[in-house]
Amino acid sequence: MAYLTQLSLDKKMASILDGNPYELKKQKRIDFYLCSSIMSQQLSVKVAAVIKQRFLALYEGALPVPQQILDTPFETLRGIGLSNAKVNYIQNVARFALEQGMEWKKLDKLSNEEIISYLTQIKGVGRWTVEMLLMFAMGREDVFAVDDLGIQMAMKKLYKLDDTDKKAFKEKMQKIAKKWSPYRTYACIHLWKWKDNGPAV
Repeated sequence: MAYLTQLSLDKKMASILDGNPYELKKQKRIDFYLCSSIMSQQLSVKVAAVIKQRFLALYEGALPVPQQILDTPFETLRGIGLSNAKVNYIQNVARFALEQGMEWKKLDKLSNEEIISYLTQIKGVGRWTVEMLLMFAMGREDVFAVDDLGIQMAMKKLYKLDDTDKKAFKEKMQKIAKKWSPYRTYACIHLWKWKDNGPAV
């Protein structure tokens, strides 16, 4: 894999590469990925998996289309263990998908930053959520999640960074990450694996 050669140029990054190349997968249903991401926020992997199963069970195990989500009563969605806020956010995603469009073809033509700007218009969808979508649903290879706590902790430890001044800390992170381009997504994955505190990848 070309990315291992590129990341190995950074000696500290090279020290945590396990030699097992990671392959990014693509998920065509962007709207469902976003809903799933919102449902699992601030939950353990185990609890998130249970809620996702309950959600799919509402639609007989199939991925629901946006209209089906909007047609599902609020209380039914609350009943699977979602908070009021999460139900609202999921409905926001479904509504946006119907009204503005969230098809793979449409988004695939856009740059990472354009996709972030487009999807963060949805109330309940933040930059971090879209960065995860770019990595794990769209398979974009050059995404750097500077605000991710796991990445911050890993880089602080690996590069002996001082995070007293948050702005300066993030600037140092960005500077280091430039060396990994155009494979910053893979660098993030290896940092998460090394620290064992990232999304289940």
